Amino acid sequence: MRIRNPILRGFNPDPSIVRVGGDYYIATSTFEWFPGVQIHHSRDLKNWRLAARPLNRPSQLDMRGDPDSCGVWAPCLTYADGLFHLVYTDVKRYGRTTVGGASGASLRDFHNYLVTSETIEGDWSDPVHLNSSGFDPSLFHDADGRKYLLNQLWDHRPGRNRFAGIVAQEYSTAERRLVGERRVIFEGTALGLTEAPHLYRRDGWYWLVTAEGGTGWGHAVTLARSRDLWGPYEVHPDGPVLTARDRPDAPLQRAGHADLLETPDGRTWAVYLCGRPLPNRGRCTLGRETAIQELAWDEDGWLRTLDGQGAPELEVEGSDLSEAPFQADPVRRDFHGPALPPEFQWLRTPYPDEIFSLRARPGVLRLFGRESLGSLFTQALVARRWQAHCFSAATRMEFEPQHFQQAAGLVCYYNAAKFHYLMVTHDADLGRCLQVMSALPDSPQADAFTRPVAIPAGPVELRVEVDYERLRFGWRAGEGAWTWLPEVFDASILSDEATAPGQPNFTGAFVGVCCQDTSGAGRPADFAWFDYAERDYRADPTA
Repeated sequence: MRIRNPILRGFNPDPSIVRVGGDYYIATSTFEWFPGVQIHHSRDLKNWRLAARPLNRPSQLDMRGDPDSCGVWAPCLTYADGLFHLVYTDVKRYGRTTVGGASGASLRDFHNYLVTSETIEGDWSDPVHLNSSGFDPSLFHDADGRKYLLNQLWDHRPGRNRFAGIVAQEYSTAERRLVGERRVIFEGTALGLTEAPHLYRRDGWYWLVTAEGGTGWGHAVTLARSRDLWGPYEVHPDGPVLTARDRPDAPLQRAGHADLLETPDGRTWAVYLCGRPLPNRGRCTLGRETAIQELAWDEDGWLRTLDGQGAPELEVEGSDLSEAPFQADPVRRDFHGPALPPEFQWLRTPYPDEIFSLRARPGVLRLFGRESLGSLFTQALVARRWQAHCFSAATRMEFEPQHFQQAAGLVCYYNAAKFHYLMVTHDADLGRCLQVMSALPDSPQADAFTRPVAIPAGPVELRVEVDYERLRFGWRAGEGAWTWLPEVFDASILSDEATAPGQPNFTGAFVGVCCQDTSGAGRPADFAWFDYAERDYRADPTA
């Protein structure tokens, strides 16, 4: 059995893996998208399906006001004492990064929490607040039954290393809080930006995996060991155990933020985040994805990739497990069920009834016109991840705007500063019309609009075609021919790499539907279905 990477395609970063019996689970970050944390399930390490999003009610997570690319960072999923344990960060303020040219103060606000459940499907407990000293929390269950929380330590003081090392502190299950002294156990290597700790115990050693070098092209997996949990830690003699930082030819880039797993046959696997750039090491519109690769323990006691080169691999030999595929998702999703199709999410709010309904008009998704596209609080946007460089998406919408402050339609969205939005709105001269609004993160012009086009009343179908960096929009009324807008839009802006200096960019591109009414009247839009179909490259997708 061959496994082709990435195993979790599209925006699925910061993987944490655990095995319980014959079941494997990976938790990944969701940032500002609600519900929080994605957990995928597999029985063969090759085929994965979305099994749960555990942070799904207001008592667990409320991200209203969280900046773009903040919210839920780097979950760690473990199993002990008959319970799944999930720790995660909710980032409330990003502040200044270490990038030159960034403005603003370096203060940040991180809150780390623990939730538990007997099953992956839940219900998961209300959260226990652990600390707020940094991000990327990880819970380690030692052989003697004691538990320790590790996390990156943030130092905002001038002249200090912002990434101040990895701290550890004991966690008391009886008291449901951290106890004892907080101690820095690892200050990192010269690569810097030390984060994403995971701790393991094997052959009398404590093994510490961290991510270093930043989450861009210089990302790397660092491995260190110590006889004592509190250190000192000896770093791997080869340097990074896995990285693409010096390999511009590698099809998987940005490799880092790993977690280790041992299968019952004694083999060791690493799951790690990666990016698939557009050709010629272009931007990563698919965001940071999750890959898997086998590692081996060498005679000197250190862990290495099978070829010893430390490079991420696009295709790997799989496990000895029997292949267990899942049924493929359909191209068309309708809205007849009591819940959204599983691949869809929305932004920030734990109160979905305020932004959409599947009951107001049975059989359709009704979005209520709310705040502007990019609002940090209550915006009506429901979308799914891009998972391939070439795809087609479409929807059928009913929406009759009364004035220019009302709009709805089909959107390709990264964040408030990066989107292409095919919207139906109202023009005083044309009446109901269609135009594209683009938010441009790396242009002197922050936003741009195409010329409005008058369209008839009644249902309208909206369509987008994406081929690598090229994006085209089309529309039609009824079952007639598609009308294509003449503009070719730059899809590559929907990526981490397209940004003003110092901004957080850690997610990926989504495609979906949205509705705004900045007059406050709440005018709704109804969507009958949504199509998403991955396909081969087309030189002219409108033909």
